[in-house]
Amino acid sequence: MKNGLLCIGDNVVDLYCDTGVYYPGGNALNVAVLARRAGLAATDYMGIIGNDAPAAHVEASMRAEGLSTHLLRRVQGENGLARVSHDAAGDRVFLGSNRGGIRRKLMLRMDTDDLDEIGRAAWVHSSCFSYIEPELPRIRAAARALSFDFSTQTDPAYLALVAPHLNLAFMSGSGLEMAALRDQAQAVLGFGAEAVCITRGDEGAYWTDGAQEYLQPVVPTEVRDTMGAGDAFIAGYLAATIQDAAPPQALSHAAAIAARACTWPGAWGHPHPA
Repeated sequence: MKNGLLCIGDNVVDLYCDTGVYYPGGNALNVAVLARRAGLAATDYMGIIGNDAPAAHVEASMRAEGLSTHLLRRVQGENGLARVSHDAAGDRVFLGSNRGGIRRKLMLRMDTDDLDEIGRAAWVHSSCFSYIEPELPRIRAAARALSFDFSTQTDPAYLALVAPHLNLAFMSGSGLEMAALRDQAQAVLGFGAEAVCITRGDEGAYWTDGAQEYLQPVVPTEVRDTMGAGDAFIAGYLAATIQDAAPPQALSHAAAIAARACTWPGAWGHPHPA
């Protein structure tokens, strides 16, 4: 995994209740798979899966994508599952979840072998859905670079817990005006993150390290399903950055990968009847 990307944390299946089909997903797993599709061959995923049919489908889909399963923890219990529907405009609506299933109850903990894997990667990525917060100090100490997706989480206490360990914080900020974007980013930088990237849906993305800032527009595409588009943006950005792209070029690559992700169903395909 030298000079590659290691994603640690959440995986789920996204159950589309209106069609009775589920797809593999979860931020950390999505970023690992989609970074491969974005041109970074050296990607890996570390996480917990259950022993039910959704877990088996997650693992089979990983193998189909060429992603190794050697860092999976296979345990007794139900896999993470999120329930999704779509409104009249075709936009997805999250209906609820089992909060990670067995993954929430056991939680990932790093051992010496895991820390060695982390040290070999060029970049490590996790998310607020991964129940990994207690391990972030040890992960950061072993990692060369660490990013984290806060999604819509803006609680100051949570930001203060996580941001000091981060080279790059990703957040979701659809509908935010520019002043609010800057305020949100400055708050995260103030807690210790080195840079912040806020995705804004069809309004593109905003990136800043406090000294420089960039606005990245979306790449027009024919939208089939927006599930995982934000994760695809993260994957594209990290894939480009690991291959030495500067932020403007990485943002452009990220937007192209996010647009491509809107053209297939689910976060990265692989439908399975529920």
